[in-house]
Amino acid sequence: MNETEFAALADKMLARIEHALEASGADLDFELAAGGVLEIEFADGSKIIVNKHAIAREIWVAARAGGFHFRYDGSAWRDTRDDEDLLAKLSRLAAEQAGEPVPLA
Repeated sequence: MNETEFAALADKMLARIEHALEASGADLDFELAAGGVLEIEFADGSKIIVNKHAIAREIWVAARAGGFHFRYDGSAWRDTRDDEDLLAKLSRLAAEQAGEPVPLA
């Protein structure tokens, strides 16, 4: 995948995450900054950062539970370590930090 294809796919996923966060009803704030960095802040002040990493052609997630890298496999963004879907993992990580369900998928 070239850089243009990566940017389009990653931007589409970040927009999908934004929409899902908005619809989740969870007690959190989020902002998508320039350059493809999505910052999610929870009531306790903790954060999850989701960002595009163009050089690696990955989406990276930094959460209280650790750092995670996701690569597009042709149909979904998958964790490079355990193959879990990005939305499923992000939903679980956000729920852990929010203390309530954060449905994203």
